[in-house]
Amino acid sequence: MFQKILIANRGEIALRVLRACKELGIQTVAVHSTADADAMHVGLADESVCIGPPASRDSYLNIHQIVAACEITGADAIHPGYGFLSENAKFADILAAHNITFIGPSGDHIRVMGDKIEAKRTAKRLGIPVVPGSEGAVSDEKEALRIAAEIGYPVIIKASAGGGGRGMKVARSEDDLLVALNTARTEAGAAFGDDAVYIEKYLEKPRHIEVQVVGDGAGQAIHLGERDCSLQRRHQKVWEEANSPALNAIEREKIGGICAKAVADLGYSGAGTIEFLYENGEFYFIEMNTRLQVEHPVTEAITGIDLVHEQIRVASGGGLSVTQDEVRFEGHAIECRINAEDPKTFVPSPGRITHFHTPGGLGIRVDSGAYSGYKIPPYYDSLIGKLIVHGRNRVECMMRLRRALDEFVVDGINTTLPLFRDLIGNIDIANGDYDIHWLEKYLAKAE
Repeated sequence: MFQKILIANRGEIALRVLRACKELGIQTVAVHSTADADAMHVGLADESVCIGPPASRDSYLNIHQIVAACEITGADAIHPGYGFLSENAKFADILAAHNITFIGPSGDHIRVMGDKIEAKRTAKRLGIPVVPGSEGAVSDEKEALRIAAEIGYPVIIKASAGGGGRGMKVARSEDDLLVALNTARTEAGAAFGDDAVYIEKYLEKPRHIEVQVVGDGAGQAIHLGERDCSLQRRHQKVWEEANSPALNAIEREKIGGICAKAVADLGYSGAGTIEFLYENGEFYFIEMNTRLQVEHPVTEAITGIDLVHEQIRVASGGGLSVTQDEVRFEGHAIECRINAEDPKTFVPSPGRITHFHTPGGLGIRVDSGAYSGYKIPPYYDSLIGKLIVHGRNRVECMMRLRRALDEFVVDGINTTLPLFRDLIGNIDIANGDYDIHWLEKYLAKAE
């Protein structure tokens, strides 16, 4: 097991990793920008190192400074959390060259799954169902028109190196396609430095289903069920559930088994998430995230398995703590992402929190680095906390969530808490009857 882990992140995920390390008896090093000197994880870590000014590129994305912090403190491993350098293959390679363990997959696996086209090819080879579309990047307009005619309109054009909705355009006709193709290429080139795009069949009312997997890097892997992340705004997840209200036990076991086998065959090491669009009983691969997900706590709630513990065990050579037969799914869990944003306009709301009170009681978990008096800096993601609720079934979970939202108090800034208090009373949400377009349509009606 590792002696000391450096946590190359900030906010609630840095605190989450720190807690897991302490439970395992591992010393921790927090790195922070000058803007995060008063962050909770910095105060709780055994050691801390300032790695630069507020801008991410000069601190949390500064590989040289992070490696130097490891050498100064004697840390033998780095946990990257999510975001920042968590899916940076170059970072993983550099750490390996410095004999520092990257708590995550190999640089090669990050590289393959970070390229949307190569990831789709790899998924298909491993037996994962994929969306009909181009085999690789589309070379010109003639090829795009041919592929679209073959799979049928509507189609969606996506950036090969993209994410978060950038370089993504829907076309419902040939005329639409030509305009969308050029626009997507321009956006992709500007956002990612790579204008390669590919085409897929556009699904009208899909759900976003993702399967949590963990591999030991030596041919063994398990799945921990699925999460439903269909409630999204601008392709960003807002509300996540485990298990999905849309799947039955047979579908869950089938797609979970496919994903676990694929990860084992790949020789993948650590936690990962295989994401799908799901419509009319069919799964279609979107991408694989080679890191811990923001929404991992709902999986932990229904399985009782600590995913960060598993990441650390696997990275240290200890293998998986459970077999697939030992995984049990108990009850239902929902996570609400609490952002420092206006609940109607979604404009970021940095500033000082004057009062911060979290809910408690059976089945309630709050992951947050915020506290009364904490000043939220304007330089980073607006997520300030996650409310995770677990119940014996979805009805109990929803009732418990309603109560927890009523207890949650954050004063001094705007947050998205009012949005969730509104959603909890909606009949479609109560029935689990929603798709990836539902929330944006709902918000548009409320304007």
